[in-house]
Amino acid sequence: MTGDRAPVERATRPANQRGAARLAAVQALYQLDVGGASLTEVVAEFENLRLGKELDGDQYRDADAAFFRDIIAGVVREQRNLDPAIHTSLTSDWPLTRIDVTLRAILRCGTYELVGRKDVPARVIITEYVDVARAFFGLGDEVRMVNGVLDTAARRLRPDEFESSPTAERG
Repeated sequence: MTGDRAPVERATRPANQRGAARLAAVQALYQLDVGGASLTEVVAEFENLRLGKELDGDQYRDADAAFFRDIIAGVVREQRNLDPAIHTSLTSDWPLTRIDVTLRAILRCGTYELVGRKDVPARVIITEYVDVARAFFGLGDEVRMVNGVLDTAARRLRPDEFESSPTAERG
């Protein structure tokens, strides 16, 4: 990853291939945002040099390459729709443009999955991107922000997944 934000080491369950794809998608979007490379160049770099490979002494986890491509292409394709959905989930004193580049990439990926990946439950998406945020920010406020923004967006974008009663969910 380029830039000054490296994932923070933490003791948690190992990422599955989709989790690794989510982390890589955030890193790739960060690179697109700050590096000026094209989508095709960044995707090729990740698939050929990073996913499941060792680079500069760092071992990247094996990732679901198709899932990675779907997330990053979906975010790039749908960004004009995703940003307003994220913006309405933020507090008025924190516009999306004011948010850290890495955080913005996490929120865009999570919101894309809420909109474009109905095969993945909303609560799973939120949990996965909270884990991604922890990889970058440890236990900081950014993690709580990702949780709150994606939860708010999920309840608005997928209300049917949150309407069931707690009793029904235990069943």
